[in-house]
Amino acid sequence: MKKPDQRRRFLQASAALFGAAALGSRSARAEAAAGAAGGAATPVTAGPPAAVRPGPPDPHPASSHTLTRIAFGSCAKEDKDQPIWDAVLDARPDLFVFLGDNVYGDTTDMAVLRAKYAQLAAKPGFRRLREATPIVATWDDHDYGANDAGAEYPQKEASRRVFLEFWGEPAGTPRWGRDGVYAGYVFGPEGRRVQILLPDLRYNRAPILKLDLGSRSYEDWAKQLADAGRFVPGPYVRNPARDATMLGEPQWAWLEAELARPAEVRILASSLQVLADLPGWEAWINYARDHQRLVETIRRHRANGLVCISGDTHYGELSKLDVNVPYPLWDLTSSGLTEVWPVVPPNANRVGEVLREANFGLIEIDWTRPRPGLSLQVRDVNGEVRLERRVRTEDLVVPA
Repeated sequence: MKKPDQRRRFLQASAALFGAAALGSRSARAEAAAGAAGGAATPVTAGPPAAVRPGPPDPHPASSHTLTRIAFGSCAKEDKDQPIWDAVLDARPDLFVFLGDNVYGDTTDMAVLRAKYAQLAAKPGFRRLREATPIVATWDDHDYGANDAGAEYPQKEASRRVFLEFWGEPAGTPRWGRDGVYAGYVFGPEGRRVQILLPDLRYNRAPILKLDLGSRSYEDWAKQLADAGRFVPGPYVRNPARDATMLGEPQWAWLEAELARPAEVRILASSLQVLADLPGWEAWINYARDHQRLVETIRRHRANGLVCISGDTHYGELSKLDVNVPYPLWDLTSSGLTEVWPVVPPNANRVGEVLREANFGLIEIDWTRPRPGLSLQVRDVNGEVRLERRVRTEDLVVPA
């Protein structure tokens, strides 16, 4: 845990760097637009590991700090009370990761979207979090702009600028020039490095395929399953097309380079579930080639020590994939900060129970071991640990 004076200096630096781009700042918007115009992304084909040359990680004022407690969450409606921030702050995280649906914008009007971000900014608990804790963020469909939207959303570039402004991205950083909001950070000194990867699963996403129910509505079909006491999958299915992707080639090239970067612990912070097996809702598994390519990229680059965190679902759970992978992969899902789903979808990779109430996630890192140990937790609005799994990073190693 940080000493009080260290924490104060650290947060002052964070505020100085990230506070300049507040939502209403015209100068920040102007600088950001200049940065975006000067660094547009161009398609790149990911090459073999030997060709990957990671540049410096994205800048963050917390980058020199050792992380031992990383909190995260998703799905927070800005027009609802958000009492969960008391429990989050009581956990004293060194970093909070917003996994998307951070507001429910659902609009093509950027004035409306900005107003909804302003509602979030005015929440007392969120204000205290921002003052006390460094933050990183990605988006999902609702803060992107439309339910389950992908590359077809017409205001994606305008929404991207609003997102980066609100979350305080300094003008001129590489993130302004990317085709999306993806980012990668490294925190801590050598021997205690934690890599946080934030992919963008919206900006370039190919159309999602729907379940063929004939003349029946999804609502009627789902109700029949629920009434029978069965799992209730969502309305989506896997897209078998070879070129169907959520990331796009420029982002894949970026992710290849990031996974070639050295780190003791890696956290893939995904807005959608990475390992859930065909839940019927949006997930990596719906884009089979992306899913397989992620596993192969981890293998080829010997990206040891990686765990996934995810949001979106409005329930908390833990998933594990241990077949045809370089080492056992874990995905800790925490959702939502305010939202709760009424039924439980299927997931063949689920480990343990599902938590269907407001929750946040927490990863505790034990640096006293020769290889760090991880405690993966989902906590409720009272701060009680409701789901937990301990994972040894010595088990997260690509075989020689």
